[in-house]
Amino acid sequence: MLAGRLDPITQDACQFYDDHGLYEEFGGVVTDREEGIRIGRALGQHKAVILANHGLLTVGHSVAETAWWFISMERSCQAQLLAMAAGEPRSIDHATATDVHRQTGNHLFGWLSLRPLHEEIIAEQPDLFD
Repeated sequence: MLAGRLDPITQDACQFYDDHGLYEEFGGVVTDREEGIRIGRALGQHKAVILANHGLLTVGHSVAETAWWFISMERSCQAQLLAMAAGEPRSIDHATATDVHRQTGNHLFGWLSLRPLHEEIIAEQPDLFD
C-alpha cells in the first residue's frame, strides 16, 4: 500500500537487499496472462517482489527456500511498518547490508532457515503428510 521497497533496517531485511522487485501496476486478481508476465518482469532475477496493493511473491530453488523467503519477507515488512509507526527507521549502510545479504540471502541459507520450523510442524502434526 505504501508503494515502496523493503529498507535494510534489520539483519533479516538485508536478505532482500537489492534482491527484490516492486510491482506497482495492481490490476486486480491475476487472471490475464499479460499481468503474470508483467509481474515476472518486476520479479526479474530477484528472490521476491512486492506487489503493491496486494502482497508478496517469493521464489527459490526449493519449496523450503521459497517458503522461508516469504516468511522472512513478511516479517521484515511488518518490522518496517512498526519502525515507521514509531519514528524514522535507521537504515543499515550499503556495505554492511551487502555483506549481510551475501551471507544470509543465498539459496542454502534460505533452505536451512526453514528446517527448524519444518521440524516443529512435523513434530506437532506427525500425520500432516499422510
